[in-house]
Amino acid sequence: MKLENYVLGSWKQGNEQGTELFDASFGKSLGFASTAGINFGEILNYARTVGGPNLRKQTFHDRARALKQLALYLLERKEKYYQISYQTGATKIDSWIDIEGGIGNLFTYSSKGRREMPDSNVYSDGAPEMLSKGGTFTGQHIFVPKRGVAVHINAFNFPVWGMLEKIAVNLVAGMPCVVKPATVTSYLTEAVVKDIIESKLLPEGALQLLCGSASGILDHVTSQDVVTFTGSAWTGQKLKSHPRITEQSVPFNMEADSLNCCILGEDVKPDSDDFNVFIKEVAKEMTIKAGQKCTAIRRTIVPENMIEPVQKALIARLQKVAIGSPTAEGVRMGPLAGMSQKKEVLEKIEELKQSCELLYHNEDFQLLDGDREKGAFISPTLLLAKDPMNNSAAHSVEAFGPVSTLIPYKGADQAIELSHMGEGSLVGSIVSSDKKWASEVAVGMASHHGRIVILNESCAKESTGHGSPLPNLVHGGPGRAGGGEEMGGMRGIKHYMQRTAIQGHPTFITDLTQVYQPGGERPEADKHPFRHYFEELEVGMTLTTHKRTVTEADVVNFANLSWDHFYAHTDTTSLEGTIFDERVAHGYFVISAAAGLFVDPGKGPVLANYGLDELRFIKPVYVGATLGVKLTCKEKIPQDPREGEVPRGVVRWQVDVSDETGETVALATILTLVAKKTT
Repeated sequence: MKLENYVLGSWKQGNEQGTELFDASFGKSLGFASTAGINFGEILNYARTVGGPNLRKQTFHDRARALKQLALYLLERKEKYYQISYQTGATKIDSWIDIEGGIGNLFTYSSKGRREMPDSNVYSDGAPEMLSKGGTFTGQHIFVPKRGVAVHINAFNFPVWGMLEKIAVNLVAGMPCVVKPATVTSYLTEAVVKDIIESKLLPEGALQLLCGSASGILDHVTSQDVVTFTGSAWTGQKLKSHPRITEQSVPFNMEADSLNCCILGEDVKPDSDDFNVFIKEVAKEMTIKAGQKCTAIRRTIVPENMIEPVQKALIARLQKVAIGSPTAEGVRMGPLAGMSQKKEVLEKIEELKQSCELLYHNEDFQLLDGDREKGAFISPTLLLAKDPMNNSAAHSVEAFGPVSTLIPYKGADQAIELSHMGEGSLVGSIVSSDKKWASEVAVGMASHHGRIVILNESCAKESTGHGSPLPNLVHGGPGRAGGGEEMGGMRGIKHYMQRTAIQGHPTFITDLTQVYQPGGERPEADKHPFRHYFEELEVGMTLTTHKRTVTEADVVNFANLSWDHFYAHTDTTSLEGTIFDERVAHGYFVISAAAGLFVDPGKGPVLANYGLDELRFIKPVYVGATLGVKLTCKEKIPQDPREGEVPRGVVRWQVDVSDETGETVALATILTLVAKKTT
């Protein structure tokens, strides 16, 4: 079998034999991977000239909907991915993280694209900035898709998740990509991409795949491209310093393997619930994926008086780990991805043994199916760094397998310092029920970690665990971890877009962003805005209401109705020394009165009040004030139709309440559900 590359709109094999691939458990040849004869410059240009324009024809919502459809499509075919995944050495649990965890990223970013982004190709970032006294000149930051291609260079340990967590983000942003999986497990990535292409859910040129060497691809990147890398820090630094990257100022996101730590709190005693949580978490992170995780716990930091009980409990648990082919019943840990990985891990263990005591490593472990000689099996390994403040190897040598080093500490300050000695990590965790201690250590660790997990028995059952990056949160870390960020919700999408400051008259920026900007033109509606269907409404459309004078009876009645008897509303004898000159109307009365002015009571396209945002009471309203409202269509957000529901969208309205002087006394954004026209 020879793997295929998907480039320039078709599947193509390399014109040389290439790299031979093997089953991780039995050493059986699975085929070859090669990119020989493929012109990397052509495929990048194809992405820019075909994939990019095709994606930018779609809105954020279009692309997000395609992700959801793709996720459902892949879930229907997941079982065949599991069968292939077992050949990489991944167990059922390992494969679930890789396959269904990867597909979960598509669902998450589909939701974010539809719920947190507009149905357009321009994303407004933050509030507008008023740049002139008269309000005729303003500024707004926007994000638009970059005009290049995302080049994803992925690691061998998660051939599905590693691809899907990256492409979910760049596709929502509107940027095409070229995926380069690590060759050793690229056969699983190829299987998933074949189904993605077959689905026809992505526009042509949005996704290309290289199975084999991509040496030289960075020679062709430009300033509009984005390069992402996951793998070893050494390789990442080499790629990051490529002349083309520096000359063209190409954004380069690096997520590198790091010496992540887990710290046991000083409050935790042997045989306690928290102690059991700690032992289970460390052992799990050592053995899931046979320790081949960039987030695995490499340094197990415990109070010095707890070394012995932790050592005994961990070894007892590691001894029970059943090792063998992932297809064999009862196996809990499979092999490493290949013999080269096994050789490297064993070499790193030997290096650690020069300064650390070997506590557990069983060369004679029982093998449940698989080839002991040709398979890349290895025993879980636990070491001890007795003098951790002076043992540099414990904080710098990473064995990318089921290996962790016990490290004793004295007090919170030293625990924090030891966590820093890894020189930057993707994740650190703390197991403690002492809120003050855990808070102190978490804040102390934060400067050197991309993510921190505080675990104890109160959240352990529902926790996603130390080693699980989530699409909603940042995945990355400083220093040795690469200094980059992946995912992180909207932060990840923005990585593939250009942030630009737009300046001009608010009316023009309103038209550009389709979000009403204060000071922009507000054309009066030809009829009450609540009489318009969703499609008929235009951003900026405004209703100017009739007026209402506030009476003392209004204030007294609202106090009795709401039970809000705050002194400023009800006791005029208590106003001396306050900010109020006389009895003041309730802020919530003002906004309720405003609703009475702008709401159209008859049945129409407005289905319901959906909520209230950004409410501010700007100026006191006293008895005798005369209030009026300008109701302006601020933004329209379409919703995907659901079976049995009226087709609709959300409309955000600016409610500007002013008094008889023309000054704004209250400002709010209300949301309504508005029906779409039925066809």
